[in-house]
Amino acid sequence: MQITDSAGTAVHQHGSPARTLRMIALAVLALGFLEIAALRLLGIDGNRITAALLALTPYVAVGGLLLGGVSLAFRHWWIGGVVLVVAIALVGMLLPRAFASAQPVAHGPKLRVMSSNQYLGKADVASVVRLVRENQVDVLNLLELTPREAAALERAGLFQLLPYRVFKPQFGGAGSGIASRYPLTELSLTGPSRMEQPSARVDVHGTAVEVVAVHPIPPTTDPQEWKKEMAGLPRPNPGGTVRILAGDFNSTVDHATFRDLLDAGYSDAGLSRGEGFKPTWPSSFFPPPVTIDHVLVDPRVAVDGYRVLDVPDSDHHAVLAEVSLP
Repeated sequence: MQITDSAGTAVHQHGSPARTLRMIALAVLALGFLEIAALRLLGIDGNRITAALLALTPYVAVGGLLLGGVSLAFRHWWIGGVVLVVAIALVGMLLPRAFASAQPVAHGPKLRVMSSNQYLGKADVASVVRLVRENQVDVLNLLELTPREAAALERAGLFQLLPYRVFKPQFGGAGSGIASRYPLTELSLTGPSRMEQPSARVDVHGTAVEVVAVHPIPPTTDPQEWKKEMAGLPRPNPGGTVRILAGDFNSTVDHATFRDLLDAGYSDAGLSRGEGFKPTWPSSFFPPPVTIDHVLVDPRVAVDGYRVLDVPDSDHHAVLAEVSLP
């Protein structure tokens, strides 16, 4: 836009109201993006709101690229430049999730471990049993297991496939259980938690494996309690019994609290196979799907396969990992 002065000389008007409003809107969006990006880059989960937003980091990174591009298109150079640099840094952190990593040499027995959140006992039990049968599952961790559904699973034939079990069903979402093809010995490997997190030693043809059905409370309920319950999960036991944690962690890889487990030595089966972007919750399209169900394995264990499976009437997908024990 241009106007003329009293002498008829053209004068450019740079600060039009529309441009100012646009700059303010882009700046507000940029500040929101930079706050979440900074928390992710610095490893701070924060409160229940920021913990929820951090779960959306892949979406935030894409939004940052778009926001930076739009800002530059409107010639807001500082906004666009800073946002783009940070967004590219986030994308660089995320991209390895799409690529499989090298696996340790493991010549021991193979084990198929599946975890399924039963959505307050509403998940279709016939489908769960079918998945166990079709995928030759050896160990099944069930979260949000109710007494009614435990009985329904028995009627559906689950215990003909997996005859050994450590079940802690409860009404609501607090119950959990482990069912196994191989003999189980109940253990107590976790710290205090509001929801059941049973653990057991599995005897796989003479090879011992310690399994935990993981289900801490969500950070959106109580972030401090979530961190305590996550910290109470057992760490790998180098040189000792192999450990596998499988369940609904209510955490994504973008939570520092979850990455503490990886830093302790566990490998995420999905990340190991380059499937780190496959969402597990919710099974619908809103809120934006994220990956909060995981199978974590001892660093001596090789991950041979990983799949995300649909479970009708549940709000979660099941996760299945095939591993080779050392």
